[in-house]
Amino acid sequence: MRTIPVRFLRAATSTATLRGVDLQEWMDELGIDPVLLFDDRSRITIEQAARLVRAVWKLTGDELAGLGAEPAPLGTFRMICLGVISSPDLGTAMGRFQDFCRIVPSMPTFSIESGPETTRVVYVIDNQDDPTGFLTDMMMSLSVRLFSWLAGRRLPIESVELPHALPDDAEDYDLVFGSHVTFGSPVPAIEFSNEMLTLPLVRSEAELEEWLRNSPSDLLMLRDYGTAISDQVRRILERGLRGPWPTPDEAAAQLSMSTQNMRRLLREEGTSVTRIKEELLRDAAVTSLVRGDETVAQLAERLGFSEPSAFHRAFRRWTGSAPGAYRPGSG
Repeated sequence: MRTIPVRFLRAATSTATLRGVDLQEWMDELGIDPVLLFDDRSRITIEQAARLVRAVWKLTGDELAGLGAEPAPLGTFRMICLGVISSPDLGTAMGRFQDFCRIVPSMPTFSIESGPETTRVVYVIDNQDDPTGFLTDMMMSLSVRLFSWLAGRRLPIESVELPHALPDDAEDYDLVFGSHVTFGSPVPAIEFSNEMLTLPLVRSEAELEEWLRNSPSDLLMLRDYGTAISDQVRRILERGLRGPWPTPDEAAAQLSMSTQNMRRLLREEGTSVTRIKEELLRDAAVTSLVRGDETVAQLAERLGFSEPSAFHRAFRRWTGSAPGAYRPGSG
């Protein structure tokens, strides 16, 4: 299972601190060691992130978690989704979503600009309301995941632009959007083919209610239907977590291309076979440690390390912390 970067945790704890919460006690209740806040390489699991979001919702009564110019009362997102789901196609759904955001004071707005071949969605979020860029990231990823879910497929986005500087965890943005992200742009925007506008919505209202009941877990989850080369290589390499690791030559053969061409395409997406394998190992390790269902020695052996000390060194390189920091009750 994939993990989430520490900036998500920092945004949640910042909201809690502003409301006078005892941070140590609050994070102890959530089963997260506060030491993770202090290293940019730290990760949390999707289950931990979901618990964080629910805790912040309970604390603030605000679905924007205190990040917006005004609070969004609990139930706002559900009402917007109910108004969108009866749309005949994705283009209509986007237009309705835009209309709802315009009339709900707490929701950040966006414009839809259609050209001859592509459509561009430009988000309108004041930098003063979002100094860290986290609200922008959240709204853009939320809308992409909502529309992908409604259409039953990951939208093949052609470009993503974000106004803030390149972060340390830039590869996570590529995973979320399924496209290379440009940082330092004048405005936050997403561009995709006009063909996407005619996609029919494949979800029912009953499915929507189930999806919302699982929120925010399903919103945080990354579905494995990406079409980027890195997505495809990741799916092939994931088999190494259950058996022998596929070699680069084997991965390339399954993609019907040469190893050299696969490596070139991965470089263009800002990654590599080695980097993807390291991310898979890191996420598998963090997930196991948080669950506490095997010893470090067992985990190291399962992930293919010759001895626990080699795993300890790799884990500290991945996350900046010792494995013990991710154990339940370690805080």
